[in-house]
Amino acid sequence: MIYMFFMIITKFYSPNFSDKARSNRKINSIIIHYTGMQSERESLERLVSLKSKVSCHYLINRSGKIFRIVKDHHIAWHAGKSMWGKYKNLNKNSIGIELVNKGHKYGYQSFTKIQIKKLIYLCKSLMRKYRIKNKLILGHSDIAPLRKIDPGEKFPWHYLSSKKIGFYPAIKKERNRSKKKQNIREFFKNLQNIGYRYLKKKYKKKIIKNFQRRYRQNRVDGALDSETLKISEILSKKSNIA
Repeated sequence: MIYMFFMIITKFYSPNFSDKARSNRKINSIIIHYTGMQSERESLERLVSLKSKVSCHYLINRSGKIFRIVKDHHIAWHAGKSMWGKYKNLNKNSIGIELVNKGHKYGYQSFTKIQIKKLIYLCKSLMRKYRIKNKLILGHSDIAPLRKIDPGEKFPWHYLSSKKIGFYPAIKKERNRSKKKQNIREFFKNLQNIGYRYLKKKYKKKIIKNFQRRYRQNRVDGALDSETLKISEILSKKSNIA
């Protein structure tokens, strides 16, 4: 076992990582995932299986137990094809954290309080150690919006933001969410400023849904209404591409 401040971290190492080690300065982001599998045991088995060719740095189960799967200075295989701002293939620069959750395919669950509490402790420790910027706390669906939807609309981004982890805009909810004359070009321009990539108009509904899963979680419908556009405008003004 490893003690990181007042966290107990259990070793459960995977062979799935790149051979070349990286320095502290190469680590600049945290990517949050859910496991999307039917059980914790199945998730752990997959993360350490040579056949799966996937891994992460940490896994947090629903009881708050933290497993270290790959050491921080090794490149884990969790992000896949991905982009954010000027960064491509974010495995190279990120720490991947998996949260045990069945996901949308098997019965999407709310994350447990203790799970989120431990995630906050872990993120704060990693942010301090590697000087990770608040704006580079990301979800898998942020960096791969055409492929992934995790950690999904039940993930408490707003609560994490209140703890200085990630960013969630404070806006007044609009009574009338007008869908008329909303400009997809303007929306995509805002997303580009925020850091999103893979912005293809033929996938606009999928992209809008993933944006809503993070920033407008009470209504994930893929419609570019006035509220969704307004949120993108606020984020665009506050974001500088990393």
